[in-house]
Amino acid sequence: MSTPNRDPPVYSPPSTSASSRSSFDTQSPTGNARNPSLRIPSMPSAAAQHRQSFHELRGLPPSPRSQRQPSLSQIAIQDLIDNPPMNHPDPKFAGREWQTVKVSELANPDDLKFVDIDTGVEAATKLLIESGAPVVLIREKEGSPVIGTFDARDLNAYLLLVVGLSKPDDEHAEDFIQLARRAREGKPIPLREIQDLSKKEPLTFLDEDADLIKAIETFGRGVHRAVVRNQETGTVTGVLSQSRLIRFLWDNGRSFPVLEQLYSQHLRDLKIGSNDVVSINGDRPLAEALTLLLNEGISSLAVVDHNHNVVGNISNVDVKLLTKSSSLPLLRNTCIHFITVILSTRGMIEGKDSFPVFHVTPLSTLAHTVAKLVATKSHRMWLTEPVSPSSSGPPTPSLHTATMVPTSSHSSSFSSPSGQHHMTPPLAASAPSAPDPFASTIADHSPKTPFITPTGPSISASAIPGARISGRLVGVVSLTDILILFARAGGLDVANPIDIRNRRRRSSSSSVRKSFDLGTRPQGNALRPSGELARKSSQAGSLNG
Repeated sequence: MSTPNRDPPVYSPPSTSASSRSSFDTQSPTGNARNPSLRIPSMPSAAAQHRQSFHELRGLPPSPRSQRQPSLSQIAIQDLIDNPPMNHPDPKFAGREWQTVKVSELANPDDLKFVDIDTGVEAATKLLIESGAPVVLIREKEGSPVIGTFDARDLNAYLLLVVGLSKPDDEHAEDFIQLARRAREGKPIPLREIQDLSKKEPLTFLDEDADLIKAIETFGRGVHRAVVRNQETGTVTGVLSQSRLIRFLWDNGRSFPVLEQLYSQHLRDLKIGSNDVVSINGDRPLAEALTLLLNEGISSLAVVDHNHNVVGNISNVDVKLLTKSSSLPLLRNTCIHFITVILSTRGMIEGKDSFPVFHVTPLSTLAHTVAKLVATKSHRMWLTEPVSPSSSGPPTPSLHTATMVPTSSHSSSFSSPSGQHHMTPPLAASAPSAPDPFASTIADHSPKTPFITPTGPSISASAIPGARISGRLVGVVSLTDILILFARAGGLDVANPIDIRNRRRRSSSSSVRKSFDLGTRPQGNALRPSGELARKSSQAGSLNG
C-alpha cells in the first residue's frame, strides 16, 4: 500500500508576530515528536513574498518606455546642430536688401555712457561695470564732442601697470612709472593720464545715415566698434559694434536670402578662419594671460591643456572680476582656476549653470558658428579638430565637479610645470602692501589677503577632459572674418583678415614691453611640452581644412 504524498515542511524565519511564532513552534522538534504524522505547513512570511515578487518581476517584459524610439533621429539632431533656429525676424526688414539698412536702425541710445576726461579711473570703472555697457565715451566736458573711449582693455592695461606686470615703451617709461607709483599710493588718477596706456584701435565714427555696407567696410579694417553720430549736428546717437551687427544679421537672416545661403555652408568650404592663434596653458598664472592679451592686442585668449585641447577662454571683459582687492590674489592662481571663477560668477548672475562653448570645428556650419558667437557674446570661436575616439583621453573629472580653491589662498610665486620657480615679479612686493588702486569707489574694504600657499587642492589643466569637451586647437574664426565674408557676398572688396591681425599686433607690441619672460612660441604644429603659452602658426593665411 503506497504512502500518500505529503507537502514538505515550509520553514519561516522567526517573526515578532504571534502567528509567525505559532507556526514556528508547530514545526519544532518537540512538536513533531508529539505528532510525528502531522505536519502543518506555515504561510510564507511577508519578506518571502517580497522576494518572490521581485523574482517574478525579473521575468516580465521590459517597460515600453525603454523600447520607445527617440523623437529625433541622429540625422535630424545633426541637422538641428548645423542649422540652429533663428529668432523671428523684424517684419520691418522683410523684403529689403541688407545693404540698404541704415546704421541708425541698429544703434541704441541707451548704450551711451559719458564721462569727462578728468574723471578718475575708479569712477569710470564703476560706471563701466555697473551699467553693463561695453564702452564708456570720454568728453572734455558735458556737451562737448567725444574724444576717446574707456573699456575693458584700458582697465586691463591700468591694472597690469599698477601691480607692476606691464611697462610701456622707453619713450613713456618714466611717466608711467610715476603714474603707477601714484596709483599704488592711493592718489586719484584721471582718465586724461592713461589715454596712451593701451595702444588700441583709433576712435572711429559712423554717420547715422550710413548703410551697413559702410559699417562692414569699417569693421573689415579690424575696428571692433564705432560711435554713431548725426552728420549735421555732430550729436552722438549710439554705438555700433561688430557683435551687434552680427546679431542683427543673424536674427534677420531669413529676410536676407544672399546671407541665408551662406549659413548652411561649412567653415572649411568657406575658407574663413586663421591658423595663427595665441593660446596659454591652463596651469600658467592668470597674470601671464592678462599680459598676453595686452601685448598681443587681442580681445580673448584660448586656454588649453597639456595636449593643446581647448578647456576655456579668457577675455578682456573678464578683467572686471579683478577690480576688488579681495580678487587680486587671483592674478597668482592658474588660468583654470580663474575660468571656474568666471563660470560660477556667471551662473550666480544669470541663475543657471554655465559651460565653456567657445569652440567649433572646420566641419561646423556658418550658422552653428554664428549662433554660438551670438549666444556667448564672444568676438571669436576657437577652431578645434573634430573629436574622435583616438583623440579622447582617459576618464577625468568634469569641469563642474572640480574643487575651487578660495581666492584668498594662492601660491606665493609663479611656478613652472617642472616644479622650478621663476623670479617673483614686482606684483609680489607691491600688491599686498600697496593700497588697492580701485579701493576708493568700487572695491570692498575688507582686509587684503596675503599671498600664501594654497590650503586645498588646485585645479590642473590635466584634470579637465579637454579632448572630450572640445578637441585640439587648430585655429580661430572671428567676427571680423565673418563680416568680411558678408562684405564680399555683397560685392565689396575689403582687406585680408590676416593683414588686419598682423597690423593690430604690431601696433600693440610697439606700445608696451613685457616685464617678465613669457617664453618663445613654437612655429607650425610644435607644442610647448612645459605647458607655457604657445602659439600655432602656419604659412597659410587662412584655414583650408
